[in-house]
Amino acid sequence: MATKDHIQICDEIIGFSPYIRFVGIIGESGELFAYRRRQDLVPLLNEKNTHFQFSHIAMKTDLEGFFDKNLGEIEFVWEERKKVQTISFAIKKSRVWVSIDKKVIRSEMLRIIDACLPIVKKHS
Repeated sequence: MATKDHIQICDEIIGFSPYIRFVGIIGESGELFAYRRRQDLVPLLNEKNTHFQFSHIAMKTDLEGFFDKNLGEIEFVWEERKKVQTISFAIKKSRVWVSIDKKVIRSEMLRIIDACLPIVKKHS
């Protein structure tokens, strides 16, 4: 269920860079609480595959928790794929998932990560 905080987080993050494609808050069961998508953007995943992706993120988040005691909690995960880059951040039991254009240079990715971290910490 979307809260004011979820919507605010999405609104803030989508404004950090014109290269951000999508920002979503995903619950521990894979439900999408809130999201923002860049205007005039064609999604890379259809509705069914989007649901599978969010369920996968939820399962991964749950499994990663087993290592928190020894390794510390995850601050963010950055994935580079052939068509897109993604960053995810944990906020309590939810996950903020951000997709970014593939051709963005690494310094812009780091700038986006650095801009997201204070928001994530504020809501954690």
